[in-house]
Amino acid sequence: MKAVRYHKHGGPEVLQLEEIPRPAPSEMEVLVRVHAAGLNPGDWQIRSGYAGDRFPLPYIPGWDVSGVVEAIGPGVSAFRVGDEVYGMTANSGACAEYVAVPVTQLARKPAVLSHIQAAAVPMSCFTAWHALTKQGRLQAGETVIVNGASGGVGHFAVQLAKQAGARVIGIASGRNAPFVRELGADQVIDYTAAPREQPLWPADLALDTVGGTSGDLLLNLLRPGGRLVPVAFGQYDLEKAAARNVTVTAVQLLQIGSAALEDIARWFDRGDLQVALDMTVPLAATRQAHERSESRRARGKIVIVVKPDSV
Repeated sequence: MKAVRYHKHGGPEVLQLEEIPRPAPSEMEVLVRVHAAGLNPGDWQIRSGYAGDRFPLPYIPGWDVSGVVEAIGPGVSAFRVGDEVYGMTANSGACAEYVAVPVTQLARKPAVLSHIQAAAVPMSCFTAWHALTKQGRLQAGETVIVNGASGGVGHFAVQLAKQAGARVIGIASGRNAPFVRELGADQVIDYTAAPREQPLWPADLALDTVGGTSGDLLLNLLRPGGRLVPVAFGQYDLEKAAARNVTVTAVQLLQIGSAALEDIARWFDRGDLQVALDMTVPLAATRQAHERSESRRARGKIVIVVKPDSV
């Protein structure tokens, strides 16, 4: 089968399209014929070497996957050959024509989404939901700031927070402000235009999907007793947070399960959520997808199309 992988850490140029053996499903796994793979920041961060030697080389990137069950491993009864499924791999590997995936991390693809759209959903949508509801303990009537509101996690977070009954302030570039408002944001702060001012409503919760060195600015936008939930690694002045009685949670590395994937699929099939695609590229152009993701300018999700006639 064809797969994109790399033999050393580095920039996008280390990604190579190669012919390698097709995997076989082990116990409680299915072999998925990959139609599309979603790209997440973690893919290029691992490729760059930020994760050290935690992931052995050679390495096939890609965690989010949508495709069709090609073969079934021992003990599998939940799926049959030919089922359309989506989910997350256990150890990356979705940037390939086939990947073995545990049945506990798969569900039937949302009927209203194409494989390309479905591949964009699992990690980002689940991360947004988990950060808002489990870590952030969001309640109806609260005000939420979403930093990076036009990005992969951010554009789901805006929709989920609004549906939960929150007032939503999105932080994004001015060019993405109309898009963020269309998602349901009540107010958009253009981070490129001027210093961030006190929002119209003091915020109870801030979801930081950007990280980096500007995290302290979010502390100024939270009311005393507020919560700051990072989903990307950033720098926060914990003394300042303590002085303002703001709780800063730790970044959590999440593993999605079938039950969550089934819930998310129902949300899409009911029309509660939409997914925005910034860019789609064929498997051979995975390098361009990584370059786009690293630019941090993507609006919505980036997807790698493995099966060219995917629908």
